[in-house]
Amino acid sequence: MVQAQKVRSENGPLVLSYMDRSGKIAVEQVADGFGMSKSQLAATAGLARETLYRTERSRGAKTQSRLREMLEIISRVTEWAGGKEQAMAWYRAQPLPAFGGRTAEALVKDGKAAAVRDYLDHMAVGGFA
Repeated sequence: MVQAQKVRSENGPLVLSYMDRSGKIAVEQVADGFGMSKSQLAATAGLARETLYRTERSRGAKTQSRLREMLEIISRVTEWAGGKEQAMAWYRAQPLPAFGGRTAEALVKDGKAAAVRDYLDHMAVGGFA
């Protein structure tokens, strides 16, 4: 098992705290960090369960991209949500009015992570939903 480097500063991106020495997201560290099984993490990221149990697939470009998108969005809301666990709860359950009540999780699963990031940027500068 490759240990993730703890390189995140207090205000740094959450994604960095889950990267291994090769720059890949360490799946086991993410699952452990959020108190999830790999199966739960796969479902949350919109990936097949088997993907996170096979090293070659968990380190693949699509898997790494999806995990990175999820972590980047959670990182953006962590401060105002009250912590990473609350940010994960927001990601999974909070309906977003601008997207017809769909959650960030549903949007990321549909390949719309950029739209969620744009929405969060808009809200950060005082925009309305």
